[in-house]
Amino acid sequence: MNHYSLWKYILILFLLGLGILFALPNLYGKDPALQVSATGSSAISQLTEFQVSTALEEAELAFKAIDIGPDSLVIRFNNEESQLKAQPVVEQSLGRNYVVALNLAPATPGWLDSLGAEPMFLGLDLRGGVHFLMQVDMAAAISKAEEAYRADIRSSLRAQKIRYKTITRHKSGGLLVRFKDDEERDKGQALIADDFPTLDAVLAEAPSGESQLRVTLKEQNVLDTQKLALQQNITTLRKRVNELGVAEPVIQQQGLSRIVVQLPGVQDPAVAKKILGATATLEFRLVDDDHNVQDAIDGRIPAGAELYYQRSGLPILLEKQIMLTGDSIIDAASGIDGESGGPNVTIMLDGKGAKRISRGTRDNVGRRLAVVFIENKIAVVEKEGQLVETKQITKEVISAANIREQLGRRFQITGLDSTQEARELSLLLRAGALAAPIYIIEERTVGPSLGQDNIDQGFNSVMIGFALVLIFMMVYYKIFGLIANVALSLNLVLIVAMLSMLQATLTLPGIAGIVLTVGMAVDANVLIFERIREEVRNGNSPQASIHAGYEKAFSTIADANITTLIAALVLFSFGTGPIKGFAVTLSLGILSSMFTAIMVTRGLVNLIYGGRRLDKLTL
Repeated sequence: MNHYSLWKYILILFLLGLGILFALPNLYGKDPALQVSATGSSAISQLTEFQVSTALEEAELAFKAIDIGPDSLVIRFNNEESQLKAQPVVEQSLGRNYVVALNLAPATPGWLDSLGAEPMFLGLDLRGGVHFLMQVDMAAAISKAEEAYRADIRSSLRAQKIRYKTITRHKSGGLLVRFKDDEERDKGQALIADDFPTLDAVLAEAPSGESQLRVTLKEQNVLDTQKLALQQNITTLRKRVNELGVAEPVIQQQGLSRIVVQLPGVQDPAVAKKILGATATLEFRLVDDDHNVQDAIDGRIPAGAELYYQRSGLPILLEKQIMLTGDSIIDAASGIDGESGGPNVTIMLDGKGAKRISRGTRDNVGRRLAVVFIENKIAVVEKEGQLVETKQITKEVISAANIREQLGRRFQITGLDSTQEARELSLLLRAGALAAPIYIIEERTVGPSLGQDNIDQGFNSVMIGFALVLIFMMVYYKIFGLIANVALSLNLVLIVAMLSMLQATLTLPGIAGIVLTVGMAVDANVLIFERIREEVRNGNSPQASIHAGYEKAFSTIADANITTLIAALVLFSFGTGPIKGFAVTLSLGILSSMFTAIMVTRGLVNLIYGGRRLDKLTL
């Protein structure tokens, strides 16, 4: 009666073995480290490793090891003091073509790492760092989107010879179009409804003798504009943070108009603000194909030209005269070119920019037009033994495509290698040209000592609660209590393993979820054991009582856990930040506790009592 098939034992052992394997990396901790990554045309090589090791030896800074990978170089140290001292030394030895980031490198053995087993991440409240909650000015984004339609409406009205007086901003938002009379106004309203389906044109109150329309974005268009503004700003912030090498940053949307930025390891909010406040612009320049690029590389730059470098690292010669700046770009979208079938990016300009690009490309059809991405940021460098803040300007050519015809308000950039590159370019163009203003509305700094205190207190809370439950179960249920304790221990291992496999971030509320899971996990065994007791009191044999106890308690356990799981999923869906962390650990704990409390304990009970003639149960 109380027997498991062989495949069930194999399944239990396999899952438990997998859990123990993926939980192991969390026992080895992390080493303070510097992570070096290349930018532009630079690359990580053996020469990079030699430069770093030589610079550290000359500075008499000891390091544990240097791990070289295809995209990065990781230098491990014994303590954080050596790590902090080494950062400016490594930055100075490698130059500006490399990013040197403070990091914590997992001390996982090679054999575990080769199996893909990695430790879970620690949240900001456990590790320390800076937290910003940023508000995106959606009113400004919508205002700019409405402004973008002004030139289009004006051109359409003129093309249809509909007489209007002015197109201005309405005091309550949107555009105000003034017409000569009601007849012209009705024609204009019909035209806007046909040519601009994303706009609403309604009659506006006007002084006697005037006819006016108020033009606003439709609700769906407003939502799309807000979504685009958030996407642009998140893209820009992520690029800046990643280039400056902040390890494991969190940059994510919160609600419809806010962005959460968490920078683990950054302890100075002023420095973080400067990172996030870096500005980016764009320039459009003609490529100078009349002169030799090699001469410019050798120092003989022709008059009226400048030497730049493309993202691939190849040099390119551009004219000094700027045809257009990114301030004139209203929108950019990736797509597929109808003629060549290759990827392209469609750009839309404002009225002033359209005139400039039209004049600039009229006599230059067939030549190449380059898009230069320029970023201004603050960097900290060492001068005369002191760390000094300096402004750095990074310029790179992100695209250089042929001009096929005189360009106007809308034009395309072609010659791109892939649709992915087209999407990235369109995001860069939008992020560099049109990003809604951002305001920091909440700022928190968590020190590393406070983070360690959180870890210690969270660990103690789990261990104390865990120990009390173990003692109670062992005293109250004897052998069955010991079986439940084994399952409870394995449950904790499986939770840690799943967090590691998912590369989830453990936060303080997440630890609270684990503590709650400890109580809930043993609750299932209490239900089973009490049911077995009841069956024994009713006069059933021990074997029949065990079987009935597990069978009859299952529905109650399932109901309780499924109800809690639904609540956890709702918390995860509608919650943010810490609430999500609590919901994740609670959900994983419920799944693992169902497995350990039912299958694992039943397997152990079957091994101990199955196939034996029992007169009584030690319960």
